[in-house]
Amino acid sequence: MKKTKITILGDGAWGTTLAILLSKNGHEVMVWSVFGNHLDILNKQRENKKYLKGIKIPENIVFEKDIKKAIEFGEYIVFSIPSKFFRSVSKLIKKEKISLNKKVFITVTKGLEQDSLKRMTEVLKEELGNIKTCVLSGPTIAIEVARELPALLVIACKNKKIAKDIQERFSNNYFRVYTSTDVVGVELGGPLKNIIAVVAGISDGLGFGSNAKAAILSRGIVEIQRLGEKMGAKRKTFYGLAGLGDLSTTCISPESRNRKLGERIAKGEKLKDIVNSTDSIIEGATTAEAVYRLSKKYKVDMPIVDAVYNILYKNMKPENALKIMMKREKKSE
Repeated sequence: MKKTKITILGDGAWGTTLAILLSKNGHEVMVWSVFGNHLDILNKQRENKKYLKGIKIPENIVFEKDIKKAIEFGEYIVFSIPSKFFRSVSKLIKKEKISLNKKVFITVTKGLEQDSLKRMTEVLKEELGNIKTCVLSGPTIAIEVARELPALLVIACKNKKIAKDIQERFSNNYFRVYTSTDVVGVELGGPLKNIIAVVAGISDGLGFGSNAKAAILSRGIVEIQRLGEKMGAKRKTFYGLAGLGDLSTTCISPESRNRKLGERIAKGEKLKDIVNSTDSIIEGATTAEAVYRLSKKYKVDMPIVDAVYNILYKNMKPENALKIMMKREKKSE
């Protein structure tokens, strides 16, 4: 496998995990973050104690505070930036006036831009022009991948050759990557499943049991697929790794931030307080409103999304939202 220069934008759990994985795969890796002080700590301690306690960062990973140097370094640029900061980082790159023609941008962010309702690859192209973009997604809890536990993902790109190149560079004996050309479907799977995961957490917090969790997953994937198809995605994508696979992990794992959010909401905590008390960005909290607005824009019936929106933004009690869903018109599956 050809040794490649790869830049990771973002110093969170997933960005750090991918940096470690790619370094172990034999690539030259540079990590950039807007948080220069945190980069100094990572460089000195060789451990991301904030997000990945106990995981050693290889000595050959370079930490860089200058975004111009970071972008110039990488042949592949991995965007591991929360959706709410995605455009601002794109603008920082645009400002540097670097030639981006030969670079490939890979987004791993599972979110939507709240105001515009745009996907992250759409934001990238709006800011940086006609660049090469791909999406890497799937059922991945960062700490599990960092511990080298088996994980399967999918890389989506319109250009099949680029997708295969990335597949080759990212895959190893515990990290298996499939390819797809359905960029829209793979990119939507992440943010849409986050909303369903919040409901799964609410169900756990209320002690509803396994029957309710199974119902949430099965009906949740139907809602995701409905909206995805309306937005131009392929139906089958939502029954693969970026859809059902990612949904299952996020709804079940005790490490899932979105599931934990729902659990805390069910126990009476307020959304604002939960967000303020959490170091990591909870994408389900920031994209729930965007997904709700998309469902109305595309005229898609999404009762689970409606329930999450009413609970998070309209202060509806979870028990009342459940009653509304259970009293819906009886119909065939």
